[in-house]
Amino acid sequence: MENATNVWGTIVTNYLTLLFVVDFIIALTIIFLERKNPSATLAWIMILFLLPVAGIVFYFLFSQNISRQKMFKLSKSEEAVMENALHEQIEEIKTGSFNFSNRESRAWRDLIRLNQTYGKAFFTQDNKISLITDGEDMHNSLLKDIRNAKTTINIMYFIIKNDNIGKQILEALSERAKAGVEVRLLIDALGGRQILDFSTAELREAGGRVAFFFPPKFKYLKIVNMKLNYRNHRKIVVIDGAIGYIGGFNIGREYVGLKKKFGYWRDTHLRFSGSGVQDLNARFIMDWKFAAKERLTVSEVYYSEVVKEGTTGIQIVSSGPDSAREEIKRAYMRMIASATKNIYLQTPYFVPDDSLLDSLKMAAMSGVDVKIMIPCMPDHMFVYWATYSYVGELINSGVKIYIYDNGFLHAKTIVVDTEVASIGSANFDRRSFKLNFEANAFIYDGKEAKKIESIFEQDMKLCHELTKELYEKRSVVIKFKEAISRLLSDLL
Repeated sequence: MENATNVWGTIVTNYLTLLFVVDFIIALTIIFLERKNPSATLAWIMILFLLPVAGIVFYFLFSQNISRQKMFKLSKSEEAVMENALHEQIEEIKTGSFNFSNRESRAWRDLIRLNQTYGKAFFTQDNKISLITDGEDMHNSLLKDIRNAKTTINIMYFIIKNDNIGKQILEALSERAKAGVEVRLLIDALGGRQILDFSTAELREAGGRVAFFFPPKFKYLKIVNMKLNYRNHRKIVVIDGAIGYIGGFNIGREYVGLKKKFGYWRDTHLRFSGSGVQDLNARFIMDWKFAAKERLTVSEVYYSEVVKEGTTGIQIVSSGPDSAREEIKRAYMRMIASATKNIYLQTPYFVPDDSLLDSLKMAAMSGVDVKIMIPCMPDHMFVYWATYSYVGELINSGVKIYIYDNGFLHAKTIVVDTEVASIGSANFDRRSFKLNFEANAFIYDGKEAKKIESIFEQDMKLCHELTKELYEKRSVVIKFKEAISRLLSDLL
């Protein structure tokens, strides 16, 4: 009996020693090789040594580090052409020789300049846009445009479900491929894990091309893809080089309000035409070249004919962990800092860093009407309670918080001073700003900004306000959930 006890004691001791060594090696890797910011590093070390087993699992799920790698490469000639064109536009705006099509673009030329120099985003102002806020409308519009495609369809989504809604899109793509349309479908391997080979067989047999972003090393483990960080969260569609879609909707039953858990799905998407579509198409092609390893010339999209029907200014701004710049976050900060009247923000996840949190507080305390709208229900539990914690902190600074009660709010929009707005895939959280690949359209047009404000105000009728009194009455259990979730903010 004593020998058995000694054996078990030795096994336990060896196990704990091995666990400590693994945790120690991971901690050293995080500190010296991955070079995360200090708060994220401390959060990881805390998890590793307080919850050693869970910490190791979380690390391999969440902490792969690709920051600052140049993934989306252009040829030297392409880089030269695009850099020269961008530099020329920057100089025209700087010297005052650029002819702006509307007052709002001229008023926000500093933001345009920031996105040009920091995000390498061209400014175009011959665009015509339509706002889509209903999932069924979005699905029907996309299906119609796919079915009417004549030459090319480039389509990229974070999530495509293998349900009746997803199948309708895949069937429409297959039909156009059979008709000779050049179809490229790019899906994030985690979000599209339901889409297996048989799901896209008809499309591929018809000549369509399918690729997955960051697939698992073992093809048949796609359904249990373990890499949760560095996902391609963009939602981009370009049809015939003339029609573009960008926004928050994915493809599946819940996004048209057919899933009981969420009820009505409230999201925002943009359909537009004009020269901005070329920039959206360039973003797709760079992502496609990386995932599909197909040789394509990005500069060719700028020679395609575009439909110029409007006067709305647009910049397509991308960000991702391959860059340390956090381009979309910086543009948000500029918008918030420049606000003089109001800031309306809708987001399903609100986990800002200190710089964004302070920017919103200062805006509110300076007399700017800051309103933030979040969902009434979680789809990611820790993120929801972290969100609740951060919006609660803002209430004391005069920010008004609204909880959307009519289903699930998934819209990612910000509009400032009835002049400038942004719609895209980026949530107002650290994951979108640092860990995911995102794309947003920045819109310079008073009429369109007014429409976005009006949509926000209509949504307010379906909300309740989270007042200081209501927030202070939250239970001990909720306070505990907030504290734990906020502690993990840098890992969410």
